[in-house]
Amino acid sequence: MTDFIGQEHLVGSQGVLRFLIEKDQLKSIIFWGPPGSGKTTLARIIAEKTKSAFVEKSAVSTSLKEVREIIEQARANLEAYQRKTIFFLDEIHRFNKAQQDFLLPFVEEGSIVLIGATTENPSFEVINALLSRSRVFVLNKLDEKQMSKIVDRALKIIKAKIDPEAKKILISFANGDARSAINGLEMALSLKTKGEKITSQIIEKVFQQRNLHYDKKGEGHYNTISAFIKSMRASKTDAALYYLSKMIEAGEDPKFIARRMVIFASEDIGMAQPTALVVANEVFRACEIIGYPECAINLAHGTVYLSLAKKDRRAYNGLRAAQADIRKYGDLPIPKEILNAPTQLMKQLGYGQNYQTIFDEKNSLLPEKIKNKKYY
Repeated sequence: MTDFIGQEHLVGSQGVLRFLIEKDQLKSIIFWGPPGSGKTTLARIIAEKTKSAFVEKSAVSTSLKEVREIIEQARANLEAYQRKTIFFLDEIHRFNKAQQDFLLPFVEEGSIVLIGATTENPSFEVINALLSRSRVFVLNKLDEKQMSKIVDRALKIIKAKIDPEAKKILISFANGDARSAINGLEMALSLKTKGEKITSQIIEKVFQQRNLHYDKKGEGHYNTISAFIKSMRASKTDAALYYLSKMIEAGEDPKFIARRMVIFASEDIGMAQPTALVVANEVFRACEIIGYPECAINLAHGTVYLSLAKKDRRAYNGLRAAQADIRKYGDLPIPKEILNAPTQLMKQLGYGQNYQTIFDEKNSLLPEKIKNKKYY
């Protein structure tokens, strides 16, 4: 455990995971953390320390038939040699509900010790039944100091040297992902000449684009758009531009961003500046017509405009309050004075009578049961 870098809150001298490993009291667990934070390495260490058999699979490419075979072998090992099997399932969130359900009885009876790894929030991606039988450990993104130690160790193994500035760039590009840093060093090794140090230019060739941890269908996607909207809502223009840039650099669909801006224009700005909706719609149209990279300018223009605009959520709040009453009271009868009367029978029933009263300030035109309601 002393060789493992990072995640001190789990494997440090007071770490709960360290305690469970040393006492061999570990049951099935889920590792949740960003790429390259040490999930796979920790699983291997656990297997080694507890003298367990270790089987590693990815949920992307593993069938239930393979899982069944792994469990049968694990049962045989347990019965014949009293040796536990750790089944490490990477990207467990890629298993569907039925596949996750299949694991339940074997986790419950202890045939296997399941270690699932995921970059996605397990609250949303792992079924409740499996979560309740597992313990979730959160791994943090590696900081620069930890990344520096990992790079130094990798350099020693591959017998290479690196310029100090190149090392800084490598750590910056890897963005807390140890695997990315190590892979980058291996690629850099193949690009440099014999006896040459790894330079900044070589590292920049290896990393054509910064390694942004942004899954367009995952949590990073929703967290970033949420931060973008909330920054505009708080009129924090600099923050809004930053989160916009993060989405653009990650290749987010510009129309997705623009759609949220159109919604924001009515939801948060509303009647305080009605032209905001016009601007937002024009930004969306520009994204449709122009596309990347130029439409990033239109998105920035719209972001600054919406951030600086005065905010008024009364129209939005009024809509939600009215919808709540619809759900609460159901289909309340519409006042007869605002109903059309195209037939004689409808006129006899009072449809359209006293029509002039609709202009009376005291007449809200709401159904009788909620006639005094105020939504705006």
